[in-house]
Amino acid sequence: MASIRRSRVWLFDLDNTLHDASFAAFGPTNAAMNDYMVEHLALDFEGAARLRQHYWNHYGATLLGLVRHHGVKASHFLHETHRLPGLEARLRTSLHDRAVLKRLRGRKFILTNAPRAYAMRVLNTLRLTDCFEGVISIENMTMFGHLRPKPDARMFAHVAARLKVRASDCVLIEDTLEHQKAARSLGMQTVWMQRYLEGRYAGPAWKGRHKALPHGAKTDSKTAKCDREVGVHPCRKPPYVCAKMKSLQRLFEFQ
Repeated sequence: MASIRRSRVWLFDLDNTLHDASFAAFGPTNAAMNDYMVEHLALDFEGAARLRQHYWNHYGATLLGLVRHHGVKASHFLHETHRLPGLEARLRTSLHDRAVLKRLRGRKFILTNAPRAYAMRVLNTLRLTDCFEGVISIENMTMFGHLRPKPDARMFAHVAARLKVRASDCVLIEDTLEHQKAARSLGMQTVWMQRYLEGRYAGPAWKGRHKALPHGAKTDSKTAKCDREVGVHPCRKPPYVCAKMKSLQRLFEFQ
């Protein structure tokens, strides 16, 4: 009996993947986080900025450090730091994305470390909401009472289980390499979206920084398997990235 090709499940990051968050949101969000930490942790502004960046580097999300070490309530922090007045007027993305997403076969989801209210503001303003079956936001990334946002590999496995698909059926489209390392270790396909990076990771600075693979990943076999499955030339550095792209149009190569 002929084998049946399983449908792709597309997991799209939001910020700096589907829109230019560096322009629209990151500056005001970082400032709001600093203000929150000054008010609730009794820090000065320099200390708040340093601690925010430290927690982001160490945990992949500032919120995790605040919850674990300061007893901050996640819902309160997310609400207070994502008010972002004027966000809608600053949003920008490719004019072609909606058409590409509509044509792309398979199930499509947003997978973002941002809160749901913010994600819906972005998607509604850019008229992308109806392109997706659902939005998996940071509020949905709780396991056994603990937040497990990207890049936690346990969360990626949990998402695949919730969607009742194999990890190998999923394609993660992301701008953040650490998230792709975790997803690839489970067998997910990975796409490094670079159109909004503005030089981040370019040149020698990132070549040495991202050599290590996640525990259990097998560079040669997994990279080769990825190339066979998606028909895309391998990205030699880093080896856990299946393809580098600057346009969603190239996602049709995965079908």
